[in-house]
Amino acid sequence: MVLRFYSVPWASGGCGLVALVLAEKKIPFELVAIDMAKNDHKTPEYLAKHPFGQVPMIEDNGFVLYEGRAICRYLEEKYPDQGTRLIPTGLQEKALFEQAASIEFADFFPPLVKIGTASVMQQRQGLPIDEAALAQGKSDFNAKLEVYEVILSKQKFLGGDKFTLADLFHLCYTPALIKAGVDVMADKGPNVTRWWNEIISRPAWIKLQAEGIKSVGV
Repeated sequence: MVLRFYSVPWASGGCGLVALVLAEKKIPFELVAIDMAKNDHKTPEYLAKHPFGQVPMIEDNGFVLYEGRAICRYLEEKYPDQGTRLIPTGLQEKALFEQAASIEFADFFPPLVKIGTASVMQQRQGLPIDEAALAQGKSDFNAKLEVYEVILSKQKFLGGDKFTLADLFHLCYTPALIKAGVDVMADKGPNVTRWWNEIISRPAWIKLQAEGIKSVGV
């Protein structure tokens, strides 16, 4: 039975992360498109599988898994030699990957949420931008990227000299903010800029942005 991927049909957030891993790993899947406006994610049937009623989620021969980063790790571990290798195998190399993944989640992602909440989310609710919170979020984020600049001056990617899932995780929320007019990656240091451009230039990501998420191999 082919893997079923429950997602919105466009590559954004955790859905975008999973779609990119599926593309990089060349894994066939059936897209189960979730219409959030129609509350497809709040039906009793859906909540029985995903108690938080969110996307993404996968169903792999009866095994159900949700949360984008967890799904990405699962797919890489199941198909390590298929497509792009996204998690290294050596003890120290894998430890450095886990360190990089933790940096993304603990240091990069939280200030992005502050920025998005103070700007995009406020506007979507018909409220003015919270300028003080936005300024604080940007200050926190820029401070983190100053550290990224130091790290990336010594190596090509966040976990070392090879692209890994840790780099890919940075596409979870950042592109959506940029698309909404909050370009958090503009005017950064040369190494951060070089690293970011390499991530967003991956052919699989460009194709997903142009075509959206579609069923593959079914």
